[in-house]
Amino acid sequence: MTSDTKSRTESPLRSVFRVVSGNFLEMYDFTVYAYYASAIAHTFFPAENEFVSLLLALSVFDACFVMRPIGALVLGAYVDRHGRRKGLILSLTLMAVGTACVAFVPGYATIGLAAPVIVLFGRLLQGFSAGVELGGVSVYLAEIATPGKRGFFCSWQSGSQQVAVIFAASLGVLLNQTLPPSDVTAWGWRIPFLVGCLIVPFLFLICRTLRETDEFAARKHHPRMGEIMMSMLQNAGLIVAGMGLVVMTTASFYLITTYTPTFGKNVLHLSSIDSLIVTVCVGISNLIWLPISGAVSDRVGRRPILLIFTVLTILTSYPAMQWLVAAPSFERLLLVQLWLSVLYAWYNGAMVVALTELMPAHVRTTGFSMAYSLATLVGGFTPAISTSLIHFTGDKAAPGAWMGAAALCGAIATLVLYRSREARNGYRWQGVPEQ
Repeated sequence: MTSDTKSRTESPLRSVFRVVSGNFLEMYDFTVYAYYASAIAHTFFPAENEFVSLLLALSVFDACFVMRPIGALVLGAYVDRHGRRKGLILSLTLMAVGTACVAFVPGYATIGLAAPVIVLFGRLLQGFSAGVELGGVSVYLAEIATPGKRGFFCSWQSGSQQVAVIFAASLGVLLNQTLPPSDVTAWGWRIPFLVGCLIVPFLFLICRTLRETDEFAARKHHPRMGEIMMSMLQNAGLIVAGMGLVVMTTASFYLITTYTPTFGKNVLHLSSIDSLIVTVCVGISNLIWLPISGAVSDRVGRRPILLIFTVLTILTSYPAMQWLVAAPSFERLLLVQLWLSVLYAWYNGAMVVALTELMPAHVRTTGFSMAYSLATLVGGFTPAISTSLIHFTGDKAAPGAWMGAAALCGAIATLVLYRSREARNGYRWQGVPEQ
């Protein structure tokens, strides 16, 4: 059987599984770093003030987001020039090196200032690779989607992230039940990173047989860096508007997943196991709602879903957090986080496919990645922003207000994009009417 025939006969399920595997590693690493931010702060960023130590660790977590736009431009151009398959394998390689930097470097007590510097380098490298990972995966899924199911296919980009959240949180629950807290802080936090390193060879085995998309292979002209740069300038308005769409996604995702263990333990004073169990439930909830939202958006359009769930978020996120902090408990944390999960997942299920449809075909990966990466410069800082808002305002419900502000950005961006004639033309994909 020829490779051409094989690519045409490969089941959609296998194709989706192959392409999202690298996305799993990216989110797994981001998630475990945030889960063990307190232990990482103790190991690499010791300080007399616990708040300063934690803020330094979260700032290094956030530093990777600064590299995302650079990775989006450089690696995005590589993908649009050389192919979706090669780009995904390259980003996976860079992510694996970044994970190893955090997993194996000795602590500050052993090698001094070199320890946080190496950790920072690893995070920056991962941020560089992550700049194109989400865009590459989303565009790949959109281009292999069967007719009328583009939203459903694209939803699995985020779906793979939820699997990573569930896996990382479940591993955290197991660690906390097996090891005493002192051992988790001292060395046990490294185990999830070592597991990530062990997963890498399996992911490479999956990705090496990834096929190129038919749409990219059929394209006769693949733009050079200069052409891509010019197109980015010409479409700056679309990219900024796309960034507004994504801010809601990034802020809400990092709030309900990566920040939950820190918030539950340090702010609500619940047990680490309670917070991690809630995070597992949030990941499961997201995984259920995301493909449903993507499929519904294929039927009713992207805009109604985007507007409905941004408005609901604006109206309910802060009151829900106020109710939680008024009487913190496992049950209230679970209920509030599951509600925020519904808001996030329904919005994101429609947003990802809308963003792929927005970008011009010849620079689709670069445009998507730039918009997404610029948005993470805002939403990705959610753990540090939430920590700072609570510290300086004294309002433990402040993260809910932050999520509501991000939703306002999403609502405005949706209205601007869909009212613009240029944007409406941009949403057309090979003659398919806008969704």
